[in-house]
Amino acid sequence: MMNTNDSISLDAIDQKILRLLTANARLPVAEISERVNLSATPTIRRIKRLEELGIITGYHASTDPHRLGYTLSVYVAVSMDRHTAERFGEFESQVQGFDEVVSCSVVTGRSEDYLLKVLVKDMRHYEEFLLHRLSKIDGVSQLHTSFELREVFSRSAV
Repeated sequence: MMNTNDSISLDAIDQKILRLLTANARLPVAEISERVNLSATPTIRRIKRLEELGIITGYHASTDPHRLGYTLSVYVAVSMDRHTAERFGEFESQVQGFDEVVSCSVVTGRSEDYLLKVLVKDMRHYEEFLLHRLSKIDGVSQLHTSFELREVFSRSAV
């Protein structure tokens, strides 16, 4: 069984297939095949292999948060009162249930334990989220908020 920390070496064709699918997951196999100079059957086999190896983890639609009314992006650094697996597990379980949280990472190199990216409609929405939900999670001892002025770029894959 492969360890999830083991990296997998990909050839140039696999890397190009990944770049194409990352840019547009709905790209037809015929077009992918043409761009990587393979016929459809080996291209399909390569895509299937990338899925089986867990490199391609899914396909989804990208949305524009601003067009959906989520105009405020917030980074929230969270400090926990105790560093136990149970405390961290409960926190992680709860924040996964908040639609506003689009990413959650355990971090090091700073005094906080987690860094969340939160999308909200406006400052009132953020205040409700912060005061009535996030700060109410058992073990949260400190919150530090930074507001995103402008996203320069974002990548969904390497």
